[in-house]
Amino acid sequence: MNTLAAAIEARVTVATIRTWCRRGVITATKTAGRWAIDAASLAHRIAIGARRAARKAARVVYSIETMTAIGGNRWQRNGMDRVYINTWPEFAGIETTRYNTGNISSASYQGESISNSQAYKLLGSIDKVWYDDADGKLHCRFGLSESRVASRQELWETVVAGIRAEIAAL
Repeated sequence: MNTLAAAIEARVTVATIRTWCRRGVITATKTAGRWAIDAASLAHRIAIGARRAARKAARVVYSIETMTAIGGNRWQRNGMDRVYINTWPEFAGIETTRYNTGNISSASYQGESISNSQAYKLLGSIDKVWYDDADGKLHCRFGLSESRVASRQELWETVVAGIRAEIAAL
């Protein structure tokens, strides 16, 4: 199959097909300055693109309803409409057990054991997590401490990924 036929079949430009050929994304041979493209390889690449498009179409939508469905607490006052996520440590993969006094007796972060002091620092890295309906985004207020296990930014990205996964599972 030539580049024009492949471009029509894949619904991309001829330049994209040539780039795929040069980079080895699809199996092709160049003879006398023309690409001969393997149809099975092109079909496989088209299927990969279709899966990516399906994932992109199934994007996670943040809304008051989805945030409350995953355990958020809605708060409305003075024209503001927010959902606070007080269980953000669960979304980050922080698990703790506590003594009756409230002190941490054991802790883990994303399945790996960590020291109790590092768990306190992780929990102190983020103060609040909320969804603001005015801009449709997740927000956080960072705390004062930072752990050796994960930076504040890494922890925040983990929280967002956990929330996205939970919404996608609804």
